[in-house]
Amino acid sequence: MVKMIIAPLVISTLVVGIAKMGDAKTLGRIFSKTFFLFICASLLSIALGLLIVNLFQPGAGINFVAHDAGAVAAVQSEPFTLKVFISHAVPTSIVDAMARNEILQIVVFSIFLGCSLAAIGEKADPIVKVLDSLVYVMLKLTGYVMLFAPLTVFAAISGLIAERGLGVMVSAGIFMGEFYLTLGMLWAILIGLSTLIVGPCIGRLTKAILEPALLAFTTSSSEAAFPGTLNKLEKFGVSSKIASFVLPIGYSFNLVGSMAYCSFATVFIAQACNIELSMGEQITMLLILMLTSKGMAGVPRASMVVIAATLNQFNIPEAGLILLMGVDPFLDMGRSATNVMSNAMGAAIVGRWEGEHFGQGCRGTAPVKSPEQERPVTEPSEVAMS
Repeated sequence: MVKMIIAPLVISTLVVGIAKMGDAKTLGRIFSKTFFLFICASLLSIALGLLIVNLFQPGAGINFVAHDAGAVAAVQSEPFTLKVFISHAVPTSIVDAMARNEILQIVVFSIFLGCSLAAIGEKADPIVKVLDSLVYVMLKLTGYVMLFAPLTVFAAISGLIAERGLGVMVSAGIFMGEFYLTLGMLWAILIGLSTLIVGPCIGRLTKAILEPALLAFTTSSSEAAFPGTLNKLEKFGVSSKIASFVLPIGYSFNLVGSMAYCSFATVFIAQACNIELSMGEQITMLLILMLTSKGMAGVPRASMVVIAATLNQFNIPEAGLILLMGVDPFLDMGRSATNVMSNAMGAAIVGRWEGEHFGQGCRGTAPVKSPEQERPVTEPSEVAMS
């Protein structure tokens, strides 16, 4: 049910966020800071995945033999190229993109619409006000949907274990454990860096984000946590224009959990196939993943498609994807939660770089804001996220 509110919520929040920036200079400044942060986070996550998989070598000794190269045909769709990325990024119709919940296409449309509204100034005010009101409506609807969350989570986990069996988790425990160690280290590093930039008060945000991160973990969907994450960011003190801009874009370009998985899993398959990758090849892999991973939000079964494309680049048997299929649903849970945490921290950092202050324990001084500049934070009584 959460997916039905993602499209209207992303459009309304992102368009309003861009429109409220007012001028191209402000938009360009925030845009450049956001993408600088995303590039740094991408490099960190991919490099950390490579470091841990080389340190522990979970694929060593498996001696996988690819008997059937067509065994992974269900995973591979079309080769991941610039043409494929552009075709996924640019919507043929926004209605079609909303119907299929193509988040990247929705973001692209929203950016163009938001820039257009910002360019025409006061004439756009009626539309901006309507979309701003739509945000409240969607958050209220989210509260109703979240009432069913405990039942949905229980059913999802029970069905997954019934389908895959506990034996899958035991047999692949080493691989899963070492990847979750990677995610744990990524959390620690990102929270530590956020503390240096924002201040010790980042602990309040970390605690608040645990609720939407847990929802993302249990549903294996970072998109499901979008409304809750946006709500928590605004309660923390991130302005609506920053949160509404950074968060939707982060869901397309800052999937650090998924990026760490792509580098970790690719080298794992190489190890399982007894293929040694040189340092130069792994650096090349890092650069390739920096590009290909940016289109993951627009591709079905994104991580698997990106991994398959990377395997092909280094002549690693694509049939090795079979090794991941049994455990991927369990790993997707951790990836989704990490994506939520990273995007929340990113919004707080960009807000701090823009001079925002988040209360006691944070760096900087509290700015004076007029009531017209920000929409008020939704109260807990208005949107129940439990």
